[in-house]
Amino acid sequence: MSTSKTEEKGMGFIIGASSVGTLIEWYDFYIFGMLATIISKQFFPEDSGTSALLSTLAIFAAGFIVRPFGALVFGRLGDLIGRKYTFLLTLILMGGSTFAIGLVPGFKTIGWAAPIIVLVLRLIQGLALGGEYGGAATYVAEHAPANRRGYWTSWIQTTATLGLFLALGIILLIRNKQGVEQFSGEWGGWRYPFWISLLLVIVSIIIRMRMSESPMFAKVKAEGKTSVNPLKESFGHRANFKMVLLALFGAVMGQGVVWYTGQFYAQTFIENICKVNFVDSRNILLIAILFATPCFILFGALSDRVGRKWIMLIGMLLAVFSYRFVYQKFLDYTSIAAKRTMVDLSKTTQSSATASIDAKDKKKATISVKYDSVYTDGAVYSFTKTDTLHFATDYAGKTVTIGYIIPNKTDTTKLDTITVNAKKATDISLANGITYIEVIKKSATPGVVIEKSLDSTTFWKMVGWVFLLIVFVTMVYGPMAAFLVELFPTKIRYTSMSLPYHIGNGVFGGLVPFLGTLIVEFTKTKDNPAGDPLAGLWYPIGVAALCFVIGAIYLRNHIDEDVMD
Repeated sequence: MSTSKTEEKGMGFIIGASSVGTLIEWYDFYIFGMLATIISKQFFPEDSGTSALLSTLAIFAAGFIVRPFGALVFGRLGDLIGRKYTFLLTLILMGGSTFAIGLVPGFKTIGWAAPIIVLVLRLIQGLALGGEYGGAATYVAEHAPANRRGYWTSWIQTTATLGLFLALGIILLIRNKQGVEQFSGEWGGWRYPFWISLLLVIVSIIIRMRMSESPMFAKVKAEGKTSVNPLKESFGHRANFKMVLLALFGAVMGQGVVWYTGQFYAQTFIENICKVNFVDSRNILLIAILFATPCFILFGALSDRVGRKWIMLIGMLLAVFSYRFVYQKFLDYTSIAAKRTMVDLSKTTQSSATASIDAKDKKKATISVKYDSVYTDGAVYSFTKTDTLHFATDYAGKTVTIGYIIPNKTDTTKLDTITVNAKKATDISLANGITYIEVIKKSATPGVVIEKSLDSTTFWKMVGWVFLLIVFVTMVYGPMAAFLVELFPTKIRYTSMSLPYHIGNGVFGGLVPFLGTLIVEFTKTKDNPAGDPLAGLWYPIGVAALCFVIGAIYLRNHIDEDVMD
């Protein structure tokens, strides 16, 4: 369908104006997940370990869980007052809450108030995003010609992945400029992406203020046929509610888990299970996204020719049968055991031991030693061994060297004195000399942190496999907007399509990183401390397989040319 407004501004402006705001909202939503490891250390106690990461992923997931409620609230507004003003409101809410997350002090400053405030702001983000996607997809679809609806709406589908790309790019740029330590500090560069959001939102608001209302909604409104109660008409009428359930369980549920397993869980797995360093893990995803994103347009356009159903379902099926194989490849490529014969002893180094005194307890110190294992293929695997010591007296904090006294390992009747370098705070200068302190307690098991820098061949192999995972994402997601728009009538479309979309993506999909990590934790035992690293994949595999069966049986492959009915 076309109008004078459409002809005047063209589909290019409509896509651009709709997409830029949606892209920014996805950017806002995803920077939290991209920085989960750092956020877990800033907003939770230092010694929380894995529980801090799980808590951070739970806060991340909370934003997804409330998205269906945002879909109900803003979907209703969109069907009552129009598409344009509703997603202007969601954009402002998203940008404001994202900027505010960057202002919240860390746990060291305000204690448990920090994660609570972040959780509240994350919930506001989720509500806002719940109203954004349905508005943008509906707006574009209601402008697009019937025979090109899949193609034009697929541009909206690229915004989620491009928002992720933008988030990754900005994070890496700032981190590379600042360095690891400054970037990861309480008020370090990890906060900048949250603050940059405010500028992006202002630009998007200016663009969106120039948009006109959707011609289909304007026509329905002019004829006095808008819904009086969109929620009741969407979910109170049996026929329409049946379509909502079919959309959820026959399409969007599977699409949601494929989306998050192919991108977010891949990054979480590569960083936390494979132990690939921050920069390499993000660059792998960044490059794979860059090459795979055009496939959204490819499959969206293809759906105009062959229908939406089988492109989406084949993408789910390929994901189901590929996930364990691909993720096992990640483990094989980064295996320490496989590289033992490749160690280059001439380049392998060990750093001097360093003592970091606890900021609150001057009798507590963490002793760190870093070993860099260099391999003949160019990879570098770093192992940082940490011991926690409890001294008999406070460390005065004035000398460059600490000598601590502990029983000899082989003869406990003898004492050993070990010297380490004191790691000073930025505002303290240390004098030459040594402070001797007796140790009254030492951690039973040293902690070991592993960080892997990949060789070039392995890096590009992993990029290739992540690219394949994202191609599956483009198959299930590229035609999705056109598919959902064609299921529901104009007067309740915003509400009807938003709810299944955000339950499928927000609940089933958004929980993938959290549940996947949690399932792996449950498989850890005393005899097998690493657990089963692939166990977390059973959740998305099960959901996608169920969705494929339901969709194959009940979905139609029909393209509805008249979406005004």
